[in-house]
Amino acid sequence: MQRLEIENVDIMKVAIQQEIARSEDSRYDHRLHGVFLLCQGFSCPEVSKILGDSPRIIEYWVKEFNENGFEGLREEKRSGRPSVIDRTILNNIESDLRQNPGSFGYTQNIWDGKILSLHLKEKYDIKLGVRQCQRLFNKLESLLRKPNTVTAKSDDGAKVDLKFNK
Repeated sequence: MQRLEIENVDIMKVAIQQEIARSEDSRYDHRLHGVFLLCQGFSCPEVSKILGDSPRIIEYWVKEFNENGFEGLREEKRSGRPSVIDRTILNNIESDLRQNPGSFGYTQNIWDGKILSLHLKEKYDIKLGVRQCQRLFNKLESLLRKPNTVTAKSDDGAKVDLKFNK
């Protein structure tokens, strides 16, 4: 049987680790796999090397699993600062993002973190940094930049389709 290989393996390792870190469920599954490998006879350093976590973290998983079972591998609820944007305002912002920024008097014709930060300050008196606004785009599943196809005509009348990223 031919051995299969992943292209750009170093980049893919980082991308996979980032994907695992994105959700609580995938982090729980990741810990389950670690404990499963330990049950298969791998050592903490070996599991550490396979999964990309420190040996100390693997030892912590084992301790939590031994003390609390599967629940020990789940993340505890983290407290954090309450959101300054409630559901009603979030719905209003989502509605605003469906419109062109020009309709609010801005000279820019596409939403990005900077213009959203300014918009939130002016319309809702909410101060969010550019990075937090970019996260808000992700939360609302909006794209910062959408490809836009424009049809241009040359002097001889031929049509040419151009793609621009705004």
